Order: sequence, then C-alpha cells, then structure tokens
Amino acid sequence: MARMIPPIIGADSPPGETLIYQRLAEDPDCKDWIVLHSLHLAEVRRAAEGEIDFVIIMPGAGVLCLEVKSHRRAHRGPDGVWRLGSQPPTDKSPFAQAARGMHGVLDYLGRKRLDLRQVPVWSAVWFTHASADVPQSPEWHSWQLLDRHDLRRPISQSLGAVMHNARKHFAQKFSRFDVNSSEPSKELATALAAQLRPRFELSMTPKQVSKERAAERLSFVEEQYEALDLMEQEPRVLFTGPAGTGKSLLAAEAARRATARGERVLFVCFNRLLGGTMTAAFADLPTVTARTLHSYMIHTTKVSVPEAASQEWWQATLPELALEAALELSEPYDVLIVDEVQDVASNQAYLDVLDASLVGGLGSGRWLMFGDFEKQMLYGGGHDGRGELAARCSHFSKPTLSHNCRNTPQIGSAASRLSGMPMNAYRGYRRRDDGVRPIFRAYTSAIEQQQQLLAALDTLTSEHYGSSEIVILSAKTEDSAAAVLAENGSPRLAPYGNHGKKIPYTTIHAYKGLDAPAVVVTDIENAGDAAAQSLFYVALSRASDRLVVLADAKAMKELAGILVGRDE
Repeated sequence: MARMIPPIIGADSPPGETLIYQRLAEDPDCKDWIVLHSLHLAEVRRAAEGEIDFVIIMPGAGVLCLEVKSHRRAHRGPDGVWRLGSQPPTDKSPFAQAARGMHGVLDYLGRKRLDLRQVPVWSAVWFTHASADVPQSPEWHSWQLLDRHDLRRPISQSLGAVMHNARKHFAQKFSRFDVNSSEPSKELATALAAQLRPRFELSMTPKQVSKERAAERLSFVEEQYEALDLMEQEPRVLFTGPAGTGKSLLAAEAARRATARGERVLFVCFNRLLGGTMTAAFADLPTVTARTLHSYMIHTTKVSVPEAASQEWWQATLPELALEAALELSEPYDVLIVDEVQDVASNQAYLDVLDASLVGGLGSGRWLMFGDFEKQMLYGGGHDGRGELAARCSHFSKPTLSHNCRNTPQIGSAASRLSGMPMNAYRGYRRRDDGVRPIFRAYTSAIEQQQQLLAALDTLTSEHYGSSEIVILSAKTEDSAAAVLAENGSPRLAPYGNHGKKIPYTTIHAYKGLDAPAVVVTDIENAGDAAAQSLFYVALSRASDRLVVLADAKAMKELAGILVGRDE
C-alpha cells in the first residue's frame, strides 16, 4: 500500500499503467514506498520534454524510474528495430527512454543539493501484457526487463529484485557506495518526493484532478447498484448499513428508476442540506417530489411556520395538519422512498403522514427505505424505529449494505474505531488505500485551533482540493472556529449554503447524509460518551479522501484512550 501521487489514476491511462498503479496501491509490502505517476520532466536529455510513467521511491533501496508498455507483443530484432504491438517499427528503445527519464531525475535532484551518494537511482521497463521477445544487449541488464510473467508474484518482490540488483551493480561500479547502507531513509524519501512533486503537478491541472476523483467515486457507487437490481421485484425494502455504503445514492437511483417506469415518486429525508441537494437533483423530473419530510408537510398543508416554532409544533402539530391534507390527496404517490429513515421511523405521527401519502399505505404499498440504526440516530432520542415499521408492515425485505464505497480504508477505519463500531461493520472497502492517514491535531486555545484550521486549509489547497471539495464541520452550533474566523474577516470562509466560491462551514448535525472529498472537523471537546461518539462517527465518515480533526487536549486524550481500549 504505497503512498500514491496523485491518489487517483486517470480513466484514460493505458491498461499497463493502470495495472501497475493498482498493484502498487494495494500491495501491503509497499507500505513505505512513495510512487509518483506520470512525472513530467522538461528538458530531458536529447528531448525537449519527457514523461516517466512511474518514479518509485523505496526507503532502504533507492529510486526506480519505471517505463510501462501495455502492448501485447514486444520484439526487438537483431537490427535494433523495435516492434511493439501494432505500432510502426521504430529504433527508439524503451530502455533508452527509461534511462533518459532517470538521468532527468538525477539532473533535477542534483540541482536541489540533495545528498544522493548512497541512493541508487535506476531504471527498468515492464511489458505488462506481453512475453517480451528481447535478446540480451549491452544497452541494459537482463534484470531491468520485466514482462507479464513477473506479475505472478507481488509487485513489491518484482520491483524489489530490480533495486536489489541495482544496488549490487552500484557496489561493483562505485567504490564509495555501501551496499549495506539503508538509504534512502524515510525522511530522505519524503524530501525526494517533495522536490519531484511540483514536476508532476505540471502534468495534471486541478480541474482534471477533481474530475478524476469524482469519476473514481462514482464508479465504486455504481457497483452498489447491484443491490437495487437484486431487490427489483420486492415491493417493500429496508436497506440498512453504516455510513459510506452508498445509501443516499442508492435512494436517488431508485427514484430515477421508478420515474423511468412512469411512476410518481415521493422522496423524503430528514436533513435540510441533504433535502436541498435532492430537490435540486430531481428538479427536472416532474414526477418526483423530493423534499425533507418537514418541507413536504409544509408544502402539503400550505401552512406558515410560526415564529420560534416549538419542537411540539414540528413533531406533533404539523404532522397532524399534514395527515389531514394527505388523506385528501387526489393522487397518492406510487412509490415512497425515505432516506435517513432512522430519524423518521421513531415518530408515529411522521409514519402516519407517509402512510396516507402512498398508494396502499406502508402495509401494502411500494416503498424503499434507507438508514443506519446503529450510529447515525442523532434526532430520535436513541429510539430505534424498526419496531414501528414492523408493526405497520409485517412483510418487507431487509438487506444490509456492508461495502464502504465512500471512504478510503484509512478514514473508514478511524471512524469505526473511534466510535465504538464493531470491527467487522464493513465487509470491505471499494476505495484503494492511498496510504494517507487522517490527521489529528490537539489545541489548547481558540487561537491555536484557528491557526491549525488555516494551516489545514493551506495543505488541502496545495493538494489541489478546491473550495467546492472542502467542508469544515463543527461540533458547535455557535462560535465555531470557522465562524469566528469568518466574522473576523477571513475572506476564504462562509456559511454553507451562502458560500459561493468560498470554503463552506456548518455543523456536523446539519451535514449528516452528505459527504465531501476533504473534511476538517473542528471544536471537538468531548469524545467519551455514546452521544459524542455517534456525532464523531458522523463527522469523520463524511470525508471520502482527506480528513483533518482538531480536538482540544482533553478530548484528544479521550480519543487516545478509545484506541488503546480497542487494541487490547
């Protein structure tokens, strides 16, 4: 599981590069390696510019510049002419190409005054889809050539063998080289990557990086659609699963499928921000009514919300009015879809409204509901509403979603461990492990937390996360770190919903049901009790790619204690 830069690979990358990228990202024995893909080098020797498929920095071994060829045929004749797949014959050698890239790296790093005397920098060529028909040549060593047969063993072993031979070669050629040295160290490897990384960033614009991230996430969610396919013939289905298993996206897909069949759909959820997202998503589909449950009830009754409306008004009075209106509907809905059902089912009055809005009611009508009854019950007072559903409908399917398609394994594991979830809550992760761990920072004052927040945003911005891909979530409803910065004139931050091109901030409660590529969680002051852990779980599981957590010193000690307890 190497650290991959960039953390995604373009959908249009050659199949050989995609294969090597995936193997490097998934091999646990590549744990400390740093891999740069498509390193762009200007003024490479004897060429105006060049690109190295992979620069692989291996602590304790060296730096390998790897050229990857995806052709199904690789042949070099005695005349020195190369025939690669269906390409025209050429005298341009892949080994010479890899060597030029290697010298480009050496020249560039040499100008950075880094001590590389004990760091072998070498090159190799991998024909991933061919049995290479290449005779011995003084132009390269036999161990610099890999082909499809070398994929039969872990990639860490195949590439490790290349660098092992390179180190032996260096020891024979250079008397100053110590074959037993452990260079590069992890610190030097990080420094090398930091110097080379700007060269990579020239080859992929921030817009392209963002597009590829979105495409990758969508591809994994589409795998979850199989769950809907299996339930297609079931009239009533309750999907349950922890955060990140694609419940909201499956709910949206179910609505699209129903409207494609010509059915009228009522789609409701509990969270205001999620409701706004769904309303916008279905704005062009007149047969779908997508709202929060409370918005639907207000729309149905056409009542005005009283000033300072009480909890009693929202939970009892409004549902009573909405029930009367729903009973008079000339055309109840054909299909009901409920997201965040754990926040709805515990209130009988809410269920009465939905029952009256659906052809056949909850007992015999067609509905799909999606929820997490374990760790995301923030509004139901801890009451599990599945019993209320069962009382109204004795026959419905109850599939469980257990593959995480949102979070990287590092983020998903942190959210699970720190919230007290069972260690087997997720059957697996669709996302690759990019080797980047969540960042936890302790603060001792409000000023220190604000400084940490700004530093975290600077780091995320440098990694090509735009303002539309970052969100700041606070455990506080007032005077959050981001709100204070904004009120003091920070031009970068604004409340969610009115943020425009700025970085938005909101509460953890408000953001439940949504997600973002990069999340900064702030104002964590309590992590010890069950309610705090549930809130913490919701917060951490919102992040798909990058996660930063800012907690006060007391809460950070509580988090450390939770981890120690889980590991014992």
